[in-house]
Amino acid sequence: MKEKISIEEFDGKEFKIRFVEEDDNRKAVLTHYLHNYRNGVKSHFEKEATEYLNQIVEYKNQEENLSLVSDVALQQLLFEVENVPFPTPENYTFKFIDLFAGIGGFRIAMQNVGGKCIYTSEWDTNAKITYKANFGEVPFGDITKDYTKNYIPDNFDILCAGFPCQAFSIAGYQKGFHDTRGTLFFDLEKVIETKRPKVVFLENVKNLVSHDKGNTFKIILEILEQKLGYKAYTKILNSATHANVPQNRERIFIVAFDTKQVANHANFKFPEPIPLTKTIHDILEKGKQSDNLYYKKDHQYYPELKKTMTSKDTIYQWRRVYVRENKSNVCPTLTANMGTGGHNVPLVLDDFGIRKLTPKECFGFQGYPIDKYILPNIANSKLYMQAGNSVTTTLIERIAQEIIKVINY
Repeated sequence: MKEKISIEEFDGKEFKIRFVEEDDNRKAVLTHYLHNYRNGVKSHFEKEATEYLNQIVEYKNQEENLSLVSDVALQQLLFEVENVPFPTPENYTFKFIDLFAGIGGFRIAMQNVGGKCIYTSEWDTNAKITYKANFGEVPFGDITKDYTKNYIPDNFDILCAGFPCQAFSIAGYQKGFHDTRGTLFFDLEKVIETKRPKVVFLENVKNLVSHDKGNTFKIILEILEQKLGYKAYTKILNSATHANVPQNRERIFIVAFDTKQVANHANFKFPEPIPLTKTIHDILEKGKQSDNLYYKKDHQYYPELKKTMTSKDTIYQWRRVYVRENKSNVCPTLTANMGTGGHNVPLVLDDFGIRKLTPKECFGFQGYPIDKYILPNIANSKLYMQAGNSVTTTLIERIAQEIIKVINY
């Protein structure tokens, strides 16, 4: 363990800030406590958060030689978690938790329809940085650990989870439940069984439905319905047809209602298709982008790229040894590995050459409000991965609106 100490000044007063670097959930506890400081969920995190506050913040009174946690420091910390791009709605109507939270695609959507997030979990370090920058909250860590699950409060309405899809994706080896990432669904099962939310809202790759001749999907639905007593509704939806986002992205959505708490669950319907009025030019950035995004003429792929890429009105895709044009003039499915320079890299032709998409454009193709969403100063490869792993947040919001109609009926 390594202790870091720095001196911060709040309102003209000096505070000694101590952070002990160790693998625990203390920063998550503190930010969750501060986020819930003005509501009843505060008490769930209060004991441990107060202990942590006393460890990291000391107000040094030079005259009296006293050390204490100051109200000034507390107010400054509250300001830091609340003065963020996507604060909690003041008049929220339901509570939810955000598991496998990634960079907050579910959270933006659920907050937009009146939700209050009371717990979030994400294990990836870089995703946590992006999440904190936008929501002022550090997610809890590995949800497979019991001590992490134990921090989940009681009495929330909706469990949200875009649980990891690599084990089911056609881009992977399709090992399913034989892959440790596939078994993460069973960690969801434990949380559902213990906490009994009214609704379980899940997202995964389309291939989950057909994986192992349909047996994997069948097991998931049997657990939800026969073991846990939920009624599950499922549908494959495309971001291009159901969210007015010009990305061809098909995903399976599972919305499961606790039949005892939501008697009118049969009224739930997935959203209908809507016209695609946006084009790629609503998202592509104008002007010249960073030099490192453009293919140079001496690049081994450049002759093939130049020969094939002739239109500025669509997005192409490098497919190992050839270039594929997206005939529908929308962005092809964004993937987590598109920043590694190999397979599935989306490419555009602009006035300055042939280039990769910028990270900001990738977030735009996932429905993020790119005018206010913060992309932190981390490697582009990590930002590409975060965008490819994310949900299309505007599609999540449309489904959430239908869920809220049912549980508020």
